[in-house]
Amino acid sequence: MAPKLERFASLGKGNGVRATARIRAGELVYSAEPLACCVSNKLSKEVCHHCFTRSETLLRCSQCKMARYCNATCQKQAWSGHKRECKCLRSVLPRIPTDSVRLAARVIFALLSPSESRNEELYTLEEHVSNLNSMTEEKKQGLSHLASMLELYVHQEVAELAQEITSALPPSCQESLSLIAKVTCNCFTISDGELQEIGVGLYPSLSLLNHDCRPNCVMVFEGTRLQLRAVRDINPEEELTVSYIDTLSPTEDRQRQLEEQYHFTCCCRHCESQDKEGLMLSGDESTWRLLKEALPRLEGLKAESDWKGLLESRLLSTVCDDVPDENLFKLRITDMALDASIHLGLWEEALGHGKKTLPVYKRYYPDPHPVHGVQLMRVGKLQHYLEHIEEALDTFKQAYEIIKITHGDGHPMTTDLLMRMEECRAEVDQQSSSSHRGPLRSLT
Repeated sequence: MAPKLERFASLGKGNGVRATARIRAGELVYSAEPLACCVSNKLSKEVCHHCFTRSETLLRCSQCKMARYCNATCQKQAWSGHKRECKCLRSVLPRIPTDSVRLAARVIFALLSPSESRNEELYTLEEHVSNLNSMTEEKKQGLSHLASMLELYVHQEVAELAQEITSALPPSCQESLSLIAKVTCNCFTISDGELQEIGVGLYPSLSLLNHDCRPNCVMVFEGTRLQLRAVRDINPEEELTVSYIDTLSPTEDRQRQLEEQYHFTCCCRHCESQDKEGLMLSGDESTWRLLKEALPRLEGLKAESDWKGLLESRLLSTVCDDVPDENLFKLRITDMALDASIHLGLWEEALGHGKKTLPVYKRYYPDPHPVHGVQLMRVGKLQHYLEHIEEALDTFKQAYEIIKITHGDGHPMTTDLLMRMEECRAEVDQQSSSSHRGPLRSLT
């Protein structure tokens, strides 16, 4: 754990982490590799299972046929962690276990290969809370089903390592239901540079961080490495907080999600003030309720990559026009229309949708917030591609002011953003001395 941090008993929250010295906004507070991680099943063919980089051409493991890698180097480096998993996958083919089951199995295998760095953890897996006593019977039954899947999945490998497991694993992690409960309550979603989910991982010490709907820290990933950065100045003895969920939801919905998934009631200042609640639900209720009710179907179309079907929904052309841009459900649908337009190569339409979201994002995500920074960068790319060079440069500048704090100077996102800004400046200079233009540039 970083020298400026210490573990402490947080009032009403159990364990927590606080600062022992002043921490500046943008400062890298902590950085860690996961105890265990895995690529999400739904992206298993698109993301390298070692470095978590997206690629259209990945090498497939010849034995389990599931794991994929950028090249032979990634495959070789991944083998020490994959060899046991590979046997387990082969034993249950063609079935593929859920992400949580695969992650729990990887946790077991990681604990059988101790690392010196784990001795520095402030919070061990043994100390992780399972929250089984706080769960409904229905949720316990769901976890019991996952625990049975875990036992079936690792049966052959565990049978061969029975004595080793008894001596190496903490007692609470030898019981499959407790382990699954700990994994589901304490794992982190691993995202790419644009904050899109690509996998899940367990970072033991960072499970100490408590939630706040207006946190003073954010987490971003570089591959599987998690970086914790301060987004405002933090004083000595002040608790460090992060957000467990996407906070762009009404208070009631946020609290329900936190209670169902993490088993606590959030009483942060943002929840108590119910700030911007009226703005999120602005407009005629009978009209925006149509958008809210349609969201699950539209999200289903997005999950299936049915971009044409999503754009052809009458909601985008009729009902949405009668609802303010600030309405939460209209914002979500506009965001989906942006994604669909990009996938279909409808660049002007995509830019129109993206520009509509920017002032709304600025109101809902207090800067510096990575979600606002990434959205600015997406819109800037569209403006650049469509040769709106000066607008693109201005948008990139706004994105940079956020990303340099949330991601840091050395992050690939920041480097990419600086390169795009330099390219825009060069093209502005070129335009001032010549009317000649080169070919359209790539969005990637």
